[in-house]
Amino acid sequence: ITMDPISNMLVSIKNAQAVNHETVKIPYSNLKFEIAKILERLNFIDKVEKGGKNPKRYLEIYLKYDEDGKGMISSLKRISKPGQRIYMDYTKLRIRPRIYQIVSTSKGLMIDREAKKNKLGGEILFEIR
Repeated sequence: ITMDPISNMLVSIKNAQAVNHETVKIPYSNLKFEIAKILERLNFIDKVEKGGKNPKRYLEIYLKYDEDGKGMISSLKRISKPGQRIYMDYTKLRIRPRIYQIVSTSKGLMIDREAKKNKLGGEILFEIR
C-alpha cells in the first residue's frame, strides 16, 4: 500500500477511466482539489466537486471522454515521489506540445507553461497528456 496520496489519486483516475466510469471519488485534500481544478482547466476532466462532511470529505471527479469514447487522459506519470523528490528551476522546464507537467511552486500549483512564464521553479508533481 502506498502512502502517496497523489499517486493514489492519479491511479484512481486512470483506473476509473479505463473502465469508462462517469465519475471517481477520492478522499479530499486541498492539494488534490487544486490538482483536479488544473485537470479541469486543461480539459482532461469534465469537472470536480467537493462532497461529504469532515472527516469523510471526498472529491468527485467527473471524467471526460472524446466522441469515440476514449478517455481524455492518455497518460499520467508521477514524477516527484515521496522517496525521491524532483525539483526543477524554471529555466530547465521543457515545454512540450500536448504534455503538461504540474509544478508545485511557491505561488501554488501551476502547469509548466505558467511556471516558466512566471519564472518559478518547483517540485514536478506529475506529467499528463
